[in-house]
Amino acid sequence: MTRSNMKGKICLVTGSSSGIGKASVVELAKKGATVVMICRNRKKGEAVRTEIKEANKDAKVDLIIADLSELSQVHRAAKEFKEKYSQLHVLVNNAGGINSDRKVTPDGFEYTFATNYLASFLLTDLLLDTLKASSPSRIINVSSTGHKMGTGTINFDDLQTERKYNYTVAYAQSKLALIFFTYELAERLKSSGVTVNTLHPGAVNSGFNNGFKGIARLSVGIMYAITGISAEKGAETILYLATSSEVEGVSGKYFINKKAVPSSKTSYDPDIRQRLWKVTEGMMEQHNYA
Repeated sequence: MTRSNMKGKICLVTGSSSGIGKASVVELAKKGATVVMICRNRKKGEAVRTEIKEANKDAKVDLIIADLSELSQVHRAAKEFKEKYSQLHVLVNNAGGINSDRKVTPDGFEYTFATNYLASFLLTDLLLDTLKASSPSRIINVSSTGHKMGTGTINFDDLQTERKYNYTVAYAQSKLALIFFTYELAERLKSSGVTVNTLHPGAVNSGFNNGFKGIARLSVGIMYAITGISAEKGAETILYLATSSEVEGVSGKYFINKKAVPSSKTSYDPDIRQRLWKVTEGMMEQHNYA
């Protein structure tokens, strides 16, 4: 059963100016939640907030501007949130990206890995005390069935895909890393009142090809236009995990179409999972983000 009333609940959604992030924010606001959007583009974020407020003048929607590919901005966004809010009941790590050509962030990380994985790891860590203080609370990590593509594992010798960049491999590795993060965090949060789950939203027609160039941009755009589902449909599992009483207490699961299903065989390897956590912590410490 899905809660029709989320009044009193504070929800934070990253990457919420378009696509499934926007669709999630719209629905959570309709249900009465106070929704905080983290968006890279101020103009787009303000347009979404205005749209929601015009539909319902009582809607509570806040906006934080941050490019989460830059970890200093992840820190700033978390600080800005905590200065204003003492509670957080739902955290949706949705922001992500993919590029046909290799890009590097100001921190020196490959863009896809930084945006899809490192940002979620750091933001969650920075907000974990607030989530615990607000329990029962929920963390939702938006992964993808694409985690099964590429090499199907984590290449610790080339996490930043410096040797040979392939966007499929980079994307798959980042989404697999997010699943490993989800499963390890679920173990660490047992009995805390905080649950953490991950999901594949479906092939959503929502500008997924924005990071592509030339023929790759055209071909991926056409494919998603033909076969992709709507952002509203893609957001259904996010909203289910954010609001349903059916998943109260459920943690460490991978969902598709509102059902817990197995992720890849590799994603359950505890040795890889724990090694990745330690390596990620090392990255944070090296860049003074711990």
